[in-house]
Amino acid sequence: MQSSPSIYTLQFGLVCLSSFLFSASFNMLIPELPAYLTSLGGAEYKGLIIALFTLTAGISRPFSGKLTDTIGRIPVMAVGSMVCFLCGFLYPILTSVAGFLFLRLIHGFSTGFKPTATSAYVADLVPADKWGEAMGVHGVCFSTGLAIGPAIGSAITDHFSIDILFYCSSLFALLSIVILANMKETLPDKQKFTPEHLKIKKDDIIEWQVLPAALIVLFSYISYGVILTVISDWSEHLGTSNKGLFFMVFTLSSLLIRFVAGKVSDNYGRTLIIKISLAILVVSLLGIALATSSFWLMAASAVYGIATGMLSPTVTAWTIDLSKPGQRGKAVATMYIFLEVGIGAGALLAGAFFIEDVKTIPMIFYCCVVITLFAMVYMWLIYKPKKGLL
Repeated sequence: MQSSPSIYTLQFGLVCLSSFLFSASFNMLIPELPAYLTSLGGAEYKGLIIALFTLTAGISRPFSGKLTDTIGRIPVMAVGSMVCFLCGFLYPILTSVAGFLFLRLIHGFSTGFKPTATSAYVADLVPADKWGEAMGVHGVCFSTGLAIGPAIGSAITDHFSIDILFYCSSLFALLSIVILANMKETLPDKQKFTPEHLKIKKDDIIEWQVLPAALIVLFSYISYGVILTVISDWSEHLGTSNKGLFFMVFTLSSLLIRFVAGKVSDNYGRTLIIKISLAILVVSLLGIALATSSFWLMAASAVYGIATGMLSPTVTAWTIDLSKPGQRGKAVATMYIFLEVGIGAGALLAGAFFIEDVKTIPMIFYCCVVITLFAMVYMWLIYKPKKGLL
């Protein structure tokens, strides 16, 4: 039997590099935004930092999915990076609480567009029997940006200022756009953009065939919304001076496992890896809630990284498995809609219980454990794979 072509091509390398810069661009802001909002007088709105971002990301998914399947993958990726570029310059200008929250709303369009088109682009580039491996490798690059971004962001703010951090975020986004200019479009018969493409019908919003994968994403990413909202305060309470360290540890721990998990899911099936990753996710959330020192919090962070490193590429490949060839953009958009709802719900959950009182944080993570158990019950007892899918 002939083996499939290697996934390691120039175009695959370029899309991975672009994703690395993009993820670093928006994630380098996360650890510093709660304190920045407090300095503006909006401490009670911390839950909206992530919730507003994910709201517009979710709203934009049907548009990005449709545009990805019509005008092409690369233009949609470029829109996402451009939003990051512009917002970085506007944060130092709009310095009221209302202005900040407005920018968080606009900034969310970036992740509503770029990851949707990128996943479809990667699926176009590689053979179907290597989707898991490709999503794993791409996830390593994206997650490296997520890991390095917060650490760089905290260092820039400590040594320079928050405004310099915003400008550096714009620079990373600009470099991501420059790389896109050297990539080849993969969508056959792409159409020229017209205003008609922005008209969304009911059938354009959700690809129901990928609902099983979308539900797992929803339940498992609520905890991530909580982490984005309160982990900086929890880290500081337990003695961690660099508020981006938690993000760096869990993301770095996910890198190697992404290579393995994606490839294993190609050979042994998506559902097996998802079941295992959900069990590890429960353990990590309990560890975060029970942590009594910076060391134990970082250990729990590493376990969380293993869980997400297994889950993310596998569930993305599973989404593409369940989708129709001509509906990849819509299918990926559906998965991300549920992801944004999960992250936003987690941020609102955290914001509802936590207002400057760290004693409430463990209880929030116990709630996340219960919600993740729902996903485990669905995978073990409710979901029945269709013939030909593992």
